[in-house]
Amino acid sequence: MAFIHSSAQTAAKADALARDFKNVVSDAEELLRALGNDGDAKIKEMKSRVQESLKQTREQLNELQSSAVDSARVAANATDQYVHHNPWQAVGVSALVGAFVGYLIGRR
Repeated sequence: MAFIHSSAQTAAKADALARDFKNVVSDAEELLRALGNDGDAKIKEMKSRVQESLKQTREQLNELQSSAVDSARVAANATDQYVHHNPWQAVGVSALVGAFVGYLIGRR
């Protein structure tokens, strides 16, 4: 259950990151338009906004990466516990997957 909750959090963070990337692109486009015009104050303001957007995006990307690593760690621990508690089932599933992959490769 914790893995599902963690996945939902990761998905929410990915959505937030995508929105931030869109904001960065929008700010960068506005900056490029401002560069075409004469107006040093506007250019400085836009550069500041773009830098802040990039900083926030980097922070969220780091959080997303951390969350993904944590989710992978939880999944690995759950798999490890399952294999230790059900070794024969794990061997059986592995054998079936191996046979299926072998069958698919053999059909080529």
